[in-house]
Amino acid sequence: MSQTTTVAARSAHVFDRAPVMLYWEITRACDLACKHCRADALPCRDPGELDFLEAMGLLSQITDFGSPLPHLVITGGDPLKRHDLGDIVRQAAQLGIPVSLAPSATPLLTADALARLKGAGMNGLSLSLDGSTARGHDRLRGVVGCFARTLTAARAATNLGLSLQINTLVSAQTLPDLPEIYALLQTLPIRRWSLFFLIGVGRGRVLQNILPEQAEQACHWLFTRAREAPFTVAATEAPFFRRVALERTNQAGLSQRGGSEPFARSFGIRDGNGIAFVSHRGAVQPSGFLPVVAGNVRDTSLVDLYRTAPLFSALRDTDQLRGKCARCPFKAICGGSRARAYAHSGDYLGADPLCEYQPPTGPLVA
Repeated sequence: MSQTTTVAARSAHVFDRAPVMLYWEITRACDLACKHCRADALPCRDPGELDFLEAMGLLSQITDFGSPLPHLVITGGDPLKRHDLGDIVRQAAQLGIPVSLAPSATPLLTADALARLKGAGMNGLSLSLDGSTARGHDRLRGVVGCFARTLTAARAATNLGLSLQINTLVSAQTLPDLPEIYALLQTLPIRRWSLFFLIGVGRGRVLQNILPEQAEQACHWLFTRAREAPFTVAATEAPFFRRVALERTNQAGLSQRGGSEPFARSFGIRDGNGIAFVSHRGAVQPSGFLPVVAGNVRDTSLVDLYRTAPLFSALRDTDQLRGKCARCPFKAICGGSRARAYAHSGDYLGADPLCEYQPPTGPLVA
């Protein structure tokens, strides 16, 4: 293991005070029928979702984390299905909570709606683009016209000065199209491209995942794109991308363009360690893709659950990992996808089956 690898592995953060990113599913209502939806979204709102007063209470709980506050991403379902969305965003902004939105590309997503939400205090937007053409994207989203609405919303968001992130699914169906999607994104003024490696939860169980060797090749391709792209390139639920990035950076030399900084910022962040999720009913999970519940904000403080719940404490302790992840010299910066391990084996501390890397079997020497 190189000196650079050792230093980076030892300097990975343990985010035991507060999450960096907090995802709040304010509703499961959505007018799309995405084949990979983790939430099994439905057309109508659940009467059991947090009401407006409970939403205000949750925002107050978030401020108890103290400075710096987590970045709140309001997601769903489709957040635009809630008529009080603007008031929720406004209150979050007034409390000093950075807030972004992850809406669905439906007729509700208009330039006027985005302008109102920006006026309320929203400072970022993420949209999903899972194909380079309408045919590919709309087939996954289940609604004709979704591709065109996504591009229209992307341009409207950037015209308003909103920070824009594009999310793209990585699965057997979308993998061959990634180069064309990348080419399309270069025509849009986006800030970040996040590639989500499929987790088999919700409707995502019906889609085919890529093979470990394909995931490794995809990570090498992404590293090359990250060093040339006019926007940040990141991977979601594929923390082994950090290992690839670190190895490639070491090989290239840290003085070359790109270095390790774009990747080092995320070293160690994973489900439960820097990330937390609150469901539409108030359940607190390590992420939306890891459906194991630590408690509920209706009866327990979000801060207490994140800081002290056994589930979160275990996920932050890489010494508790099992299988090959336990032996991996990169476990501090990676840690594997805990959601994929759980979906695969029912053990959220088990090995990530999509990672091709085979760690050494003997004692590790720094």
